[in-house]
Amino acid sequence: MIIPIKCFSCGKLIAHVYKPYLEYLKKGESSEKAFEELGIKRFCCRRMIVSHVDLIDDLLKFPRLQ
Repeated sequence: MIIPIKCFSCGKLIAHVYKPYLEYLKKGESSEKAFEELGIKRFCCRRMIVSHVDLIDDLLKFPRLQ
């Protein structure tokens, strides 16, 4: 759904690096280089970003249940 604000394991803020991470990937950079540039060093934080699936745009297409 929406990227978590903090890493579930260590509590570091990670939400602010998700969009820049996607921009690095669109430029053709490797994910390891993107993480180095963004300052994400812990594997738990990397896992949170890599494993995130952005579904919010797909869910907004459906009407709201009332």
